[in-house]
Amino acid sequence: MSREYAEERIKEALRQSKGNPTKTRQLVIAWAMEDVRLLQGLTKPHLTGITAHAVSRVIHRMGSEPEEIHVPSEPETLDLTPEGFGKEILGALSGDSAIFGEETYVPQAATRNRKQASQSHIDAIYRMTGKKPTEE
Repeated sequence: MSREYAEERIKEALRQSKGNPTKTRQLVIAWAMEDVRLLQGLTKPHLTGITAHAVSRVIHRMGSEPEEIHVPSEPETLDLTPEGFGKEILGALSGDSAIFGEETYVPQAATRNRKQASQSHIDAIYRMTGKKPTEE
């Protein structure tokens, strides 16, 4: 029923504005601010989209607000003694240190120790390249 009412009001606005679409829109908007039935007739088919847009806008604004920074109760202490500093350098040289950009990554011993390729793998590579292994 409200859809038919909205259509009748739009037709009336078209007559009053002599068919000018811009003036018709302005008139219908002004009427909808005063007439709840007209407003409901215009917005009911689009209410799901309007609501989804409003909810996503609020979620986006909530996500863009700065989060509280959690400060640990006890800051990490660095061992600045010559022995501690030397251990840090040896750890970095051995590959046990964090990789830049991957500080949470912990290298595993299995990935560091490379195994020798099997003979079938070596033969397959030679077959793909079309070369024959040289006998030494």
